[in-house]
Amino acid sequence: MRLRHLLLPLLAAPLLTACVNDGATYEIDNTREHVLSLIREQPYFWDGKVELFMIVSRMPACMRRHSLGFGTEKTKVEVYQVPSGAFIIKAGKKMFATETQTCESMAKMDSEPPEGMGQLMGVFRVKKGGLVFVKEEKGESPAEE
Repeated sequence: MRLRHLLLPLLAAPLLTACVNDGATYEIDNTREHVLSLIREQPYFWDGKVELFMIVSRMPACMRRHSLGFGTEKTKVEVYQVPSGAFIIKAGKKMFATETQTCESMAKMDSEPPEGMGQLMGVFRVKKGGLVFVKEEKGESPAEE
């Protein structure tokens, strides 16, 4: 009887550890009030898809959560900033434009803008099993793993 109570949690543990539910943050101006945060959610371990959300925040003025659709556990999300101050988010092959003045718009883009992607600010990616934001160092090629 006692052995059964010990085995059940041990058998359930691998099922729970396969799910993804984490996030990482890019501090735009090195403050916690002005950020872009990527959230990854995979509610079922058997489903290879991970839902991606971008939280756009400039506190105390605004904060919104926008869906980027589905990716995989290893999907890299690149953050570019254009001269106007807006951001281009590239999640796999999908691209979105967003801003932090009202935090309301997250427009899907069909292709790269003719004037370019802007400056690469960094990449959200999996490193040592967890999601992190890796800032782009000035003068280096895009962050790769």
